[in-house]
Amino acid sequence: MSKILIIYSSVHGQTRKLCDFMQRELEALEHSVTCASIDNPPPLEGFDKIVLGASIRHGKHNPRVYDFISQNLALLQEKASSFFSVSLVARKPAKNTPETNPYMQAFLAKSPWQPKLLAVFGGNLDYQGYNALDRNIIRFIMWITKGPTAPDTKVEYTDWDKVKDYAQQVAAL
Repeated sequence: MSKILIIYSSVHGQTRKLCDFMQRELEALEHSVTCASIDNPPPLEGFDKIVLGASIRHGKHNPRVYDFISQNLALLQEKASSFFSVSLVARKPAKNTPETNPYMQAFLAKSPWQPKLLAVFGGNLDYQGYNALDRNIIRFIMWITKGPTAPDTKVEYTDWDKVKDYAQQVAAL
């Protein structure tokens, strides 16, 4: 049994939802799991494994993700650790792997931390859940990328079997 910390950076809640799902999967495998926001993480020293998950907003991971990595680089490199990214672009089969996802590639180019276990998951599209600015920006991006633009669109692109497989890979770290 491992003590696992899952830290998340979530804007509209889908990344948090993935973390909660992973927590249940890992606890079913007899691991002790703590989920925490990147805004208030516990000390990392007491955990065997660390998972960091971050969503994409307006084409970027939250700057706090990189701040967290910089502040904790030595521990992240010392412990079994992993990173996953959540985005709407990952809804596309050609962009839903760490090797093919442009946001994951940008993360790896920018981050001094290079975890061996990486994952990319599709996010959730809910125009009614966004403020007016986000709704218009995301609709424009969806129009450009040939995604749904109807204002009442609500689609979850997360492949939960893929999330379950990832949780099992985390358990095996």
